[in-house]
Amino acid sequence: MHTKKLGRLASLTVVGAMAAAGLTVSASSASTPKLTTKSFTNNFSAMKQLKSLAKSGKGKVAAIMPDTVSSTRYVEFDQPDIRKALLAAGLPSSDIIIQNALGSDATQLTDAQTDITNGATVLLIDPFDSGVGKSIETYAHAHGVDVIDYDRLTLGGSAQYYVSFNNVQVGKLIGQGLVSCVSAWKVAKPQVVVMHGAATDNNATQFAQGYDAVLKPYFSSGKYVDVVNTADTWDPPTAETEFQEAYTAHPNINAALIPNDETGSPIISYLQSQHVAPKTFPTTGQDATATGLDDILSGYQCGTVYKPIFIEASAASAIAIYLRAGKTPPTSLANGTTVDPTSGRKVKSSLLTPEWVTTKNMNATVIADNFVPASQLCTGSYAADCTAAGITP
Repeated sequence: MHTKKLGRLASLTVVGAMAAAGLTVSASSASTPKLTTKSFTNNFSAMKQLKSLAKSGKGKVAAIMPDTVSSTRYVEFDQPDIRKALLAAGLPSSDIIIQNALGSDATQLTDAQTDITNGATVLLIDPFDSGVGKSIETYAHAHGVDVIDYDRLTLGGSAQYYVSFNNVQVGKLIGQGLVSCVSAWKVAKPQVVVMHGAATDNNATQFAQGYDAVLKPYFSSGKYVDVVNTADTWDPPTAETEFQEAYTAHPNINAALIPNDETGSPIISYLQSQHVAPKTFPTTGQDATATGLDDILSGYQCGTVYKPIFIEASAASAIAIYLRAGKTPPTSLANGTTVDPTSGRKVKSSLLTPEWVTTKNMNATVIADNFVPASQLCTGSYAADCTAAGITP
């Protein structure tokens, strides 16, 4: 790890300035600000507290996202929000590298190696799978570079920190959302198809832990019927094919547990092509995509798990700034631990809180945060749906 410290004179200067402003601080608190997971907003103002650390640190921060298929969020939110957070912290643009591996293990590994050669001292990676994640982390540590697992944990890896939303809780929200919707839409004797994300993604495993726990008593009691569980995938066309095969073989299916909006969208289009009426066939989702939100407004999706990406991007960027400056992130930011199920290693983690979004709280969440503007949602045939939900562009 590269160790960089503010000089005593610089620390005293900062403390003196703050004292002159009427604030009581110590030199250590001036040089190492105490952020929490609740500090971050969508204007990234909290990141300004890290400017002294950014100034004292050395090297570049490189962030490498996995793909553009499993979720559009990486391009729409994660990549730009990480850049905004690092810039707000005072990191010069020349010290920021943001990339996307476009679904290629080889590209993600090569990008990481090239970034280290070009001066990266901290890597922030969302591994396409744990195999490439381990390779990247082994290479990084051999070169004295710190690593943060972003959104997905590298199983069997060696990253110092992990930043993500509480993924088991994400799954619980999906399961609870389906249960609430089945009741609200008055679905008699729910016949459920349960779908899963890619087996190579530990997040998908944790999502399933959450929603399986919610649904188990309903299946065990016979209140719901677990008709079929499809194979694991994050690929939307594959998910659509799997669903169509299940629906053809079991035409009595009348509800679907779907773990994200991207795989749910083509399934909902298929249901519409089969003349399934709104609010009769509950489906679920995750990531609060514009398409997912429109499907909620039109009565084909019960809700979606909203994960404010600006919080995740800020938390990860903040930890990167601490590490780049040779500082230990405060426990208020690294607020938990995650057990790697492969190695048993406890990874220091920043675990964030997701939220279930329906028409009832869409205004107060995704729209209020400008995550998806009302003007983007309320167009064409969805304008009337927005009006009915009390949403105006």
